Amino acid sequence: MELTAIYHRPESEYAYLYKDKTMHIRIRTKKDDIKSISLHYGDPFIFIEDRYEDSKEMSKVTSDALFDYWQVEITVGYARLQYLFELKDKQGQSILYGDKGCVENTLENLHYEGNGFKIPYIHEIDACHVPDWVANTVWYQIFPERFANGNPEISPEGALAWDSSIKPKTSDFFGGDLQGIIDHLDYLQDLGITGLYLCPIFESPSNHKYNTTDYFEIDHHFGDKGTFRKLVDQAHQRGMKIMLDAVFNHIGDQSPQWQDVLKHGEDSVYKDWFHIQEFPVTKDKLGNPRKLPYHTFAFASYMPKLNTANPQVRDYLLSVATYWIEEFDIDAWRLDVANEVDHQFWRDFRKAVLAKKPDLYILGEVWHTSQPWLNGDEFHAVMNYPLSDSIKDYFLRGAKKTSQFINEINSQSMYYRQQISEVMFNLLDSHDTERILATAKGDIQLVKSALACLFLQRGTPCFYYGTELELDGGPDPDCRRVMPWDRVSDSNEMLNFMKKLIQFRKDVSNIIQHGTYSLQEIKPDVLALEWNNDGQKVQAIFNQSSEDYLVDSDAVALASHCQELDQQLVILPKGFVIFY
Repeated sequence: MELTAIYHRPESEYAYLYKDKTMHIRIRTKKDDIKSISLHYGDPFIFIEDRYEDSKEMSKVTSDALFDYWQVEITVGYARLQYLFELKDKQGQSILYGDKGCVENTLENLHYEGNGFKIPYIHEIDACHVPDWVANTVWYQIFPERFANGNPEISPEGALAWDSSIKPKTSDFFGGDLQGIIDHLDYLQDLGITGLYLCPIFESPSNHKYNTTDYFEIDHHFGDKGTFRKLVDQAHQRGMKIMLDAVFNHIGDQSPQWQDVLKHGEDSVYKDWFHIQEFPVTKDKLGNPRKLPYHTFAFASYMPKLNTANPQVRDYLLSVATYWIEEFDIDAWRLDVANEVDHQFWRDFRKAVLAKKPDLYILGEVWHTSQPWLNGDEFHAVMNYPLSDSIKDYFLRGAKKTSQFINEINSQSMYYRQQISEVMFNLLDSHDTERILATAKGDIQLVKSALACLFLQRGTPCFYYGTELELDGGPDPDCRRVMPWDRVSDSNEMLNFMKKLIQFRKDVSNIIQHGTYSLQEIKPDVLALEWNNDGQKVQAIFNQSSEDYLVDSDAVALASHCQELDQQLVILPKGFVIFY
């Protein structure tokens, strides 16, 4: 038995209150090393009677390249919990594992109070709570300047023609605005969208609006507050949620606060709003952006970093966050560069916004594993870029073997508490990445497989505007081309595919969110995925090989690049089929 591989940590993603009085307990062991694990548990004060009250067999729920992961769900009828693991390997060895580590499996050690892991009191308030509506939402990300021009009268001077073949430059404007989004809400509703994620809409001189001038004003090229209120109201009438982008890590250099610093230097009342290393404040030294005398987003001199530990900055930004909830009833905040802002600010942010709207969704932009932000006191979820990378590497780039992909997805499934996983923001591309059609080098069948896989993952799926119309584009700024509205038609195959995929996801959402899953390589480069929830199953087969794969066609719910043959489906190279 490999003792060094055994791992558990109380009050973490390895032991947490899921909902009501249901606890999830997990443990990690070396892959293929352990035959069975029993969890012994009870109230810690049971030791007056010298025994555990309950015992339950754990299930091996998944495995990656190195480890097996076991889980058990227990209903706790009391407010305290003590527990101990009994592990048996395939050679017959048996040990107990608890707070004191690994010990011999004896009755004395089993009943010794000091061996057990303890959750001294199960406080419901300390559990990770997430908004119920998020898990059943399908998101659509909009870069407002490029989605639709609904009011040409407010377009920037020199705005370019609305042509999706134009590769935009960093400074180009096309005239997209909020009225353009309103004009196409019926289109989005018909598509099946239930959540709109809008990139920043506040006053800013750029086309991307991530260098904010005024957080309390809608950018005048996008419209005004009346237009935004109309957008929110009409979206809500259609059952759609609205998520805004909060850029609180940094501000624009045209903002009054930063301009005051440039004008008054050390005498500015705003000098402590920023991370200024020395005065006078200049844009760079000898033309080297890495020698800036102040901290910024990346090395962008026009985005000075805010000091969110400063009480004045904190209060100002929290007033922004609550204003758009109170005045316009937005449903979610996406937090830009969230991992570079201090944790205490986000704890204060959570308290402030949830006090105004308890079911508001808080989404952080973090591109890596994010346990520190997902313990129930900061974000509800993060943008799931690790999942995105794995899917794109496997389906679009062909850079991963099937076994590697399975190991990565299985490992990621154990990163967080289940309720967090149920609202993780799953995406493949965004305004910050090249478009998936470009990643796939124009192969739409690969794109369909990647999207199907994404929509079969636990979490809340999102796709980038134009994906349903095969909009292409390389890295920023090319990924921000205008929406190709001329491609919309009843005969557009990709558009119809996305409608079917979205509806299918809605039909099986409960199975995915609450079921158990498995990933298997059933033939070289042929991947089988299955969800099972109380006998209800969703099965998918992805063929990434160069050979056809025959599958029984019974109960096919969705397929791509397939042909019928003798009551079977021939999955052509790089295709998939989903059964339900």
